[in-house]
Amino acid sequence: MVFSFGQQNVGIDLGTANTYVYLEGKGIVLREPSVVARNTETNEVIAVGTEAKEMLGRTPSSISAIRPMRDGVIADYDTTVAMITYYLKKALGGRMGHPYVTLGVPSGITAVERRAVIDAARVAGARDAYVLEEPFAAAVGAGLPVMDPTGSMVVDLGGGTTDVATISLGGIVSSRSTRFAGDKLDESIANYIRNKYEAAIGEPTAERLKIDIGTVSLEEAREIEPAMVRGRDLLTGLPKTYEISAEDVAMAIQEPISEIVNAIRETLEATQPEIAADIIDHGMVLTGGGALLRGMDSMIQEITKVPVLIANDPLDAVANGIGESLKSLDVLRQK
Repeated sequence: MVFSFGQQNVGIDLGTANTYVYLEGKGIVLREPSVVARNTETNEVIAVGTEAKEMLGRTPSSISAIRPMRDGVIADYDTTVAMITYYLKKALGGRMGHPYVTLGVPSGITAVERRAVIDAARVAGARDAYVLEEPFAAAVGAGLPVMDPTGSMVVDLGGGTTDVATISLGGIVSSRSTRFAGDKLDESIANYIRNKYEAAIGEPTAERLKIDIGTVSLEEAREIEPAMVRGRDLLTGLPKTYEISAEDVAMAIQEPISEIVNAIRETLEATQPEIAADIIDHGMVLTGGGALLRGMDSMIQEITKVPVLIANDPLDAVANGIGESLKSLDVLRQK
């Protein structure tokens, strides 16, 4: 490998909802929302990360708070570059340098989308940039034996995409990527409340309902206390407080959850018999924020008849896996 003296290699899990930055030798040094606030008149970046996320849905016309990543890929190139630049400087303590950067990407992205991620990192200041498929990174971060002649299976339940993959001998054997993921769950919750209560709630409120009282099980939902949320009455246009039950949330997310399960089943159906046998013996591993949704593991296990485990640090799995890959940049250069 060719490294400049004192140069740190950087791994970035550039997620739709959150960005994680991993510094070689230090681990994950930054966890921030993938949100940028800009002045719409001057195009100046006003805030990035947590501060910008707090502005979502609350900005005047002169400020735009946006998430530049959608469905796991770049939706706003210039804003993504600004976000990567900001996070690199913050992670490196202001001394930008020109690090080698490895970024996680969904397994189903196109060559054009992949090139956009690499170009954005280079424009943001990277000496060079490489990409690693997120399900593979998640498997590494979860501690699965990806280099062994043994089949492993990982389901990375992210914000923009759900990536499902079987892995053996250092490569992905079969995979599926669906854009039914955390954002779709939030969207479904907001739409359900709009239709049932004729109430408008924002994306952050829907996400909070998912985290606080969300479950995939209607039976379990009956035992969870309801949550109070504030929204806007669509009939009067006035603010109003609503009591939302866990059953409401469970009903709202049934369709996107079904799509996620279908992706898992399709991946299993495309898996070679020997690898399928290994997966039955060792189980599949869930990573990402969706792994923390109540009942997700037991529901997938019940439907697929395959043991399901949740990674020790599901939110950090992709970033940790990318961090491990920094030790093998020569391999990434050849991809």
